[in-house]
Amino acid sequence: MKGIIIGSGIGGLAAAVRLASKGYEVSVFEANSYPGGKLSEKWVDSYRFDAGPSLFTLPGMVDDLFRLCNENPGQHFAYKKLEIICKYFYEDETVIRAWQDTTRFAQELSEKTGENPNNLYRFLTKCKSLYELTSGFFIFESIHHLKAWISRSFLRSLLYGYKLNIFSTMDGVIRKYFRDHRVRQLFDRYATYNGSNPFVTPGTLNVITHLEFNIGAFIPVNGMFDITRSLVDLAQRQGVLFHFNSRVDEIVTNQSRIAGIHSGGQFFPADVIVSDVDIVYAYKLLQNYQLPQRYLRQERSSSALVFYWGVKGDHPQLELHNILFSKNYREEFDHLFKKKRIYSDPTVYINISSKEVNGDAPSGCENWFTMINAPENTGQNWEQLIGEVKIRVIEKINRLTGIDIENKIGAEDILHPGNIEQLTSSYRGSLYGNSSNSIFSAFNRHPNFSRVIRNLYFVGGSVHPGGGIPLCLASAKIVDGLIK
Repeated sequence: MKGIIIGSGIGGLAAAVRLASKGYEVSVFEANSYPGGKLSEKWVDSYRFDAGPSLFTLPGMVDDLFRLCNENPGQHFAYKKLEIICKYFYEDETVIRAWQDTTRFAQELSEKTGENPNNLYRFLTKCKSLYELTSGFFIFESIHHLKAWISRSFLRSLLYGYKLNIFSTMDGVIRKYFRDHRVRQLFDRYATYNGSNPFVTPGTLNVITHLEFNIGAFIPVNGMFDITRSLVDLAQRQGVLFHFNSRVDEIVTNQSRIAGIHSGGQFFPADVIVSDVDIVYAYKLLQNYQLPQRYLRQERSSSALVFYWGVKGDHPQLELHNILFSKNYREEFDHLFKKKRIYSDPTVYINISSKEVNGDAPSGCENWFTMINAPENTGQNWEQLIGEVKIRVIEKINRLTGIDIENKIGAEDILHPGNIEQLTSSYRGSLYGNSSNSIFSAFNRHPNFSRVIRNLYFVGGSVHPGGGIPLCLASAKIVDGLIK
């Protein structure tokens, strides 16, 4: 039996490993010269950067792929738990360290904001409850199959549905636990983990906080790209063949059944195809089928503008992960989703992997992955916007950290929604497919299988259960359960 994976993002790699473990002869076709999709790496002069995702949660889902192949994950892939998850900077000069240790973090919030430590404990308990009620049904099951709706996990979710906060917003739930606006902003930020708006997205999305604080935030010892590299190696040990610089031109069907693909003027037969490209582009590969309009009408997630900076000097005032908050968070999200513009005072995220990963920057230097949230690509003049935004970002860094960053930048590259769309085939440059700014978002994502073409499956951030490393890995696990 032959299986073909289209795209080598994290979901496609996991699907390749799982399909090979079933005994399939698996080939992966990747349009780029490198694997990983958004989870790739890039070099800017002598600085290495993880090109996309920079935070690692639920590492056990990666470990499971090694165990599935009867391998010891510790022998092939190493990671460690962070002591400080993130450092937060506010315009009023407040600085908060989000310690992994809950007691220490509660004390930090109490000292910096006056927030009662019990409020944090109660909130994290709430987030854990959300995960326990939703993960079995919404994350690890195909909610588009009848068996999911008669499963024990769904019945439990139904029984305790009043606890899911479906009809409250994420920010609305947070407000019930915290009185200080700085603490609320800190937890509202987790809506950006799937490109959504905390003032609109359902309160159920507070489940994201559970992954980071109750389970843990981690970093691979060799950087985030080591997730991709390790899974490629694992797949190859299972006999998977990788075809790079090999764009798929067509998914070929025969009487509503998968037949194979066309790539580079050749036909490659397949019994099963798993697509790991954005669902919009996946349907463009099908000659006689169109993506239903309801998927195109759904609101897209946010995108990003990233400055990859090689920075001279060491800066102990910054951690691995850093957030410089905007003063008006609600207005920032209104700009992203309503006006399709970048707010004049954007929140700035700075990831410096060289603080943890040896060799990511020359001695005495740092690699700054500097990102702000951006709207989907609707034809904005990105070249003009980049110059304007860069000035504001530099001013904000100087003001909140005291670092004269402009004179320390020795190397630079830039990624914006327009070239995100080109490089990753993400429709309109959206990082996570559709947004979750609706109570029906979880149900409106495209299924992990085709309803009309037999043996065609879908993984990745644009389909169920959504974007981000854990959910993309979950999509591959769901498809694994669907393929016989």
